[in-house]
Amino acid sequence: MELNTIKPSEGAKHAKRRVGRGIGSGLGKTAGRGHKGQKSRAGGYHKVGFEGGQMPLQRRLPKRGFKSAQLQFNAEVTLTDLNGLEAAEVDMLVLKQAGLVPHMAKRVKVIKTGEIARAVTLKNIAATAGAKVAIEAAGGSLA
Repeated sequence: MELNTIKPSEGAKHAKRRVGRGIGSGLGKTAGRGHKGQKSRAGGYHKVGFEGGQMPLQRRLPKRGFKSAQLQFNAEVTLTDLNGLEAAEVDMLVLKQAGLVPHMAKRVKVIKTGEIARAVTLKNIAATAGAKVAIEAAGGSLA
C-alpha cells in the first residue's frame, strides 16, 4: 500500500446535490420545490402546527386539568414503610434519612396500605383515618 493509492471505500463519498443548475441535471428550473406557493420561496415557511389559517389542533382542543406546583412538597408513607423502620419515634427527619420521603417534602401523610405490627409514635406527621386506627390498634400514637 502506498500513500498515493489510498482511496475512501466505495460509496463512502458522494457528490453534493446541486439544485437549480439547468434542466439536464434533473433539478433545474424549480429545483425540486414544485410550483409557486410559500414553500417554493426563499425564506418562506411557517411555524410548527400552522394549518394554513385553519384553527390549529392545539387551539381546537379544550384545556383540561391543573397540576399544582405545591405537590412536590407533599409526600405519602405507607404503614408497611413505618413497620420497616426501627425508630420508635418517627418524625420528618427520620423519614428523610431513611429515604422514604424526598428531601423537598414539607408535609407527610401516612396512608393505610399494608399493616403495622409495632408501636410507633408519629410527631408532626398526619395520617388518614384508617391509618390512625391501625397505628393505635398496634399500640402507637399520633403526637
